Amino acid sequence: MIASKQCIDFIKKFEGFFAKAYICPAGKKTIGFGSCMWMDGKPIKMGEVITMDGAIELMEWELKNKSIALQGLNLNQNQFDSLLSFIYNCGIGAFNRSTLKKKIRINPSDPTIRDEFMKWINKGSPFEKGLRNRRKAEADWYFKPQ
Repeated sequence: MIASKQCIDFIKKFEGFFAKAYICPAGKKTIGFGSCMWMDGKPIKMGEVITMDGAIELMEWELKNKSIALQGLNLNQNQFDSLLSFIYNCGIGAFNRSTLKKKIRINPSDPTIRDEFMKWINKGSPFEKGLRNRRKAEADWYFKPQ
């Protein structure tokens, strides 16, 4: 499975586009739609810039790489895309260690999976509201019928 156009548009909406490198809320040097490295694996450096087309290409490359974390899970396209958005935002390591992944592996239709998305909102941070909105949208998408 690969990221759908809907997935790419969803991530673009929540990440926003930044042509110039900046420090993201997690303290990482970031560019485009939240990318922390170039396609050659080199980290983003302050002062670097990217075009919109370049940022989309970089995000698509990153999504392809991050989709590896979803291999072996029995998912439909909506579930795949919503989880890919989650992984894009939280990282492969966080997803692989999460109860979210454990529950999906056991039963991808388990309704308590919704609660697992909502645990990833950084309570008390200035970003809580935005993350709450994103996690709710990801959970709704995960459970949206095909």
